[in-house]
Amino acid sequence: MVQEQHTNFEPDRSVETNSEKTTAVNTTNDYDPYSHRVVRRPTTNLETLVHLFKCSCGTGILAMPKAFSYSGYTVGIIGTIVIGFLVTYCVHLIIRCEYELCKRRRVASLTYPGIAEAAFADGPKAMQKIAPYAGHVINAFLFVYQMGSCCVYLVFIAVNVEAVVSQYTEGYGTEMYILMFLVPLVLINWIRDLKRLAPLSTVANCVTLVSLAIILYYTIERGPTFSARKPVGDLRDFPLFFGTVIFAIEAIGVIIPLENEMKHPQAFGGTFGVLNQGMGAIVVLYGCVGLLGYLSYGSTTEGTVTLNLPKDEIVAQIVKVSLASSIFISYTIQYYVAIDIAWNHYLGPKFEKHPRVGLIEYTLRTFLVVLTCALAAAVPALDLFISLFGALCLSAVGIAIPAAIECGTFWYQTRGWRLCWMITKNVALVLFGLCGLIVGTYTSLRDIIARFL
Repeated sequence: MVQEQHTNFEPDRSVETNSEKTTAVNTTNDYDPYSHRVVRRPTTNLETLVHLFKCSCGTGILAMPKAFSYSGYTVGIIGTIVIGFLVTYCVHLIIRCEYELCKRRRVASLTYPGIAEAAFADGPKAMQKIAPYAGHVINAFLFVYQMGSCCVYLVFIAVNVEAVVSQYTEGYGTEMYILMFLVPLVLINWIRDLKRLAPLSTVANCVTLVSLAIILYYTIERGPTFSARKPVGDLRDFPLFFGTVIFAIEAIGVIIPLENEMKHPQAFGGTFGVLNQGMGAIVVLYGCVGLLGYLSYGSTTEGTVTLNLPKDEIVAQIVKVSLASSIFISYTIQYYVAIDIAWNHYLGPKFEKHPRVGLIEYTLRTFLVVLTCALAAAVPALDLFISLFGALCLSAVGIAIPAAIECGTFWYQTRGWRLCWMITKNVALVLFGLCGLIVGTYTSLRDIIARFL
């Protein structure tokens, strides 16, 4: 773990001329946060790149063909590149702001909520008023996103197991398969130390990579064609494309911890840094999977491309079951982040002296698993779940909030045309993020209601 992480700050203020009080932040140039980080097991650049790639390769990549079916192949390619660029750029903003804010406060590193709280505290008076709540807002978005990811994983597991079992016996419906996994998920998520799951996680990652290669083989073997494929999709479906792609590509919850754990964190940013290398490869891979999948299956593309594989071929069935098993393990990773926010940040400190604090924690762990199973069983729609949580949460924490953080961080250090440019650019990003949040969430909920009600 990285030491010296803080989340609550008071801005350093001084009085300037013109009889107006403004904030002047002390930027101590002789303090380098990178040289003061104490990491027990720092990661190399290559290890960080591998971790970044692993964190981004989940169920989202298997939904990319469905995203292209919403947008059409031309808009799909352009849109994936644009969204990937915006997501990467906003991560650069956060990393740059973290470094500046750490210098001012002479701390080694900050969490994402801590960065937001510190940036707003150093910003204009309007931001200073909401600074104490900024971290809580981000934690709320991250919690909902992680819980949503757990729902997505559950539906993915259920639909793939159902697709295989239905070839040999009568099916029971997706909802029943979701409920079948309830008890195993409760038990595995009672494990409080993720290190015990590390060997299984490593195996799951290998299974995912091999399965993805087999899926690409099936997709190419089918023969991608532009015949009867739309270059531009229906305008009403574009928000679903946006939500799906940002869900697939965005990994804001793990990127900052990855940078904080590096042996050489200064190599994370930069033109040819770890971030650009990793995100560049991810965007290219996701774009290729989305394009090939859509060109191969067209309007019949399913919410996950695994359901388009031949139903009666043993290899395809093994891929489905293998990926379902892999995602079962990955569920615990997503769930761990959610329980960390709910318990360690909020409920845990309130019950730390309670005689039955352990029972309370296990009750919370059980309740959250039951909640994800209930939501997944109520709306077993993989494609709509992905677009919903992508638009609802990641538009905010991945695009809008990073732009606001930069404004707060450099509000009193930027002058002239640079200040105008910063404000204009970041207002545009905030509006874009909010538009994606509102329109994407509305469209996903509209289709969920139409499909199930």
